Amino acid sequence: MRNIHFISGLPRSGSTLLAGLLRQNTRFHAGMSGPVGGLFNTLQGEMSGRNEYSVFISDAQRRRILGGLFDDYYGPEFTAGVLFDTNRLWCSKLRILKELFPEAKVIACVRHMPWIIDSIEQLVRRNTFQPSSIFNYQPGGTVYSRSEGLANGDGMVGFAYNALKEAYYGEDTANLMLLQYETLVSDPAGALKAVYDFIGEPAFAHDFDNVSYNADEFDLRAGTPGLHTVRRKIEVRERRSVLPPDVFRRFENDAFWRDSALNLRGVRVI
Repeated sequence: MRNIHFISGLPRSGSTLLAGLLRQNTRFHAGMSGPVGGLFNTLQGEMSGRNEYSVFISDAQRRRILGGLFDDYYGPEFTAGVLFDTNRLWCSKLRILKELFPEAKVIACVRHMPWIIDSIEQLVRRNTFQPSSIFNYQPGGTVYSRSEGLANGDGMVGFAYNALKEAYYGEDTANLMLLQYETLVSDPAGALKAVYDFIGEPAFAHDFDNVSYNADEFDLRAGTPGLHTVRRKIEVRERRSVLPPDVFRRFENDAFWRDSALNLRGVRVI
């Protein structure tokens, strides 16, 4: 019997780094965002009332089909006993995940918001000759239009941020934990201990000086080389933001998880 957990949260907040660490444990399978979330959404849509044949599909069948998606995708070629599926939309699916997998945990990676926008802008500038899939391969725009596009409700950051807030303030937080990027890079041992305690797995000796994850082919095809690059050694790296001061300030107060008074349901924040 395999256990499944979920990695979600904000982009550029350490989910690939976390996966790179977790996969050091041979009992675990973890990776970057994959196709299961999109398939899950599509199946939900196709079994809804917009499909004229949905009258022939019961909720019991919907449950089996959606749960079976994970069994079918993570088939016998995945031999790990503990699976982590990564996708930013999982924060918007806490209720249905609880119904399908009552024991599953959701680890939401978060980061001070200006540095998320900064990290994406830095990628764009670094890859001057390749328009990015993040902006639908459009070569125009400025740092202002890019930050606006990222932050709107359908944007790469805005959707994930709204999904995170929905999860954090919702009624299904018992299996939710927020892992701050700042904690992961400054105290990786403490961060991983918290993760293992949260998912109920025995401790494992991770190598924080030798983390490996390679998605170069995917990143190149997305027109964003370096999107999933993980530095081998985990350490805090100080640098100046590439954002104009007004753009940085716009997002400076968005880290709601840092205010304990707003943590109405006692969500674990590491």
